[in-house]
Amino acid sequence: MAMLGKRRPPRPASNKSGLARQESARQAPTSHGDSAQVLTIERLAHDGRGVGHLPSGKAVFVDQALPGERVGIATHRTRKRFDEAHVRELHLRADERVTPPCPYFGHCGGCDLQHLSVPAQRAHKREVVRELLARQGLVWQGDIDTLKSDSDAYRRRARLGVNVDRDGRVLMGFRAQRSHRLVDIASCHVLVPELQSLIAPLRDVLGSLKSPRDVGHIELLATPEARVVVVRQLKAQPQDAERWQAFARSQGVALGMRAGRDSDEAQEEAKGQQQGPEVHWFGAPPALNDTLTLPRGDTLTLAFSPGDFIQVNAEVNQQMVGWVMQWLTPQPGQTLLDLFAGIGNFSLPMAASGAKVHAVEGNPAMVARLAANAHRHQLAVSGQQADLNARESVETLLHDTAADAVILDPPRSGAESVCRALAKPAPEAPRPRVAYVSCDPATLARDAAHLVHGGYRIARVAVADMFVHTAHMETLMLLEPPV
Repeated sequence: MAMLGKRRPPRPASNKSGLARQESARQAPTSHGDSAQVLTIERLAHDGRGVGHLPSGKAVFVDQALPGERVGIATHRTRKRFDEAHVRELHLRADERVTPPCPYFGHCGGCDLQHLSVPAQRAHKREVVRELLARQGLVWQGDIDTLKSDSDAYRRRARLGVNVDRDGRVLMGFRAQRSHRLVDIASCHVLVPELQSLIAPLRDVLGSLKSPRDVGHIELLATPEARVVVVRQLKAQPQDAERWQAFARSQGVALGMRAGRDSDEAQEEAKGQQQGPEVHWFGAPPALNDTLTLPRGDTLTLAFSPGDFIQVNAEVNQQMVGWVMQWLTPQPGQTLLDLFAGIGNFSLPMAASGAKVHAVEGNPAMVARLAANAHRHQLAVSGQQADLNARESVETLLHDTAADAVILDPPRSGAESVCRALAKPAPEAPRPRVAYVSCDPATLARDAAHLVHGGYRIARVAVADMFVHTAHMETLMLLEPPV
């Protein structure tokens, strides 16, 4: 209290970057003096952090710690029921620990499991699914299959943040873990090579702009036919337009601009959400197509726009489509209902096998795209726009369609209204088989519990390692109706 009422001396200036200041703070122990407190890590939390307990019994979530390790920790956040910490000293190393392949690991928030071997990452994801099912009273003792790619360079679309620091230095990269702070990068281990090669030229053009502060972020997309760069500008800057066009010409990319401030990132990542304002292209808009190969070898092309949802990992998406087709075995004369259908990722392959498909999607622009894709291939797919969170409209839809099978591919919020309606059908209504594709295993477990309580049984479970080196995954489940 001695300083109360007195002017405090000015804080000395620091030439450290925001990242260096944070790392210095994280290296200093917060409450244990000069020696780090030592914990034994018991397991991994669902988000990939190690979990241990203090002598008092309080749980501690430790960044980058693995089961079986003895680690000295520094606590960086104290909460009522648990603490959050990071590793200061590694006393006993787990066999599954590997050297992270990316130089930005531990700073960039994109890939949080690179210190864990890939087979161990996949085992962890399977265990997460079992545990989340068990929390809902669903015990799955069967195998959990794994769909995977052999390459780490899987990401065919990405969003790079852009910022200018207080020293005028232009930063381009991804957000730090649990932070809005931008981590400046010169490479990205998980981008497909077609996008990886754009990072250095993008840094060059950003450094040449008159108004780099007016660039919000940059969206990257790679397809077999094109590389696409969409720049979100907070406001239009005609004096920089020629620099962007010269970049596009030199790199052979399709260049578009979106005007206005960044929209919510979580919404942009949700399935079925468009990414804000219309894109204004320099030159003709690119023709963008996603490609799927059918079991008999035929190829389907699905046209889409940069605002439409497509999976980031093309190889694993192809496997997911194949597995769902294998589970449901669509046949001529059958009727399938594809809910949260997007641009037709599942609808078109199912219809190509002879089934009649009714596809429902909440985004009207994607309903139109799906219909155009079906028409191009002359497939029996009817499209409809509907709110699949509205219970009454879902019940009407299920009753009117009388489908033999239902495919669910919802956003992270899940398909609870649909599953509740399927669990409690009208008297003598048909009970379809259900193939559920989920980007959040917690909401999948919740929704599966509704179906199981309504008489369904879980027949197959698989994890799609769509996002290697992260704790995120896609989970597939086949549910059979009561006989």
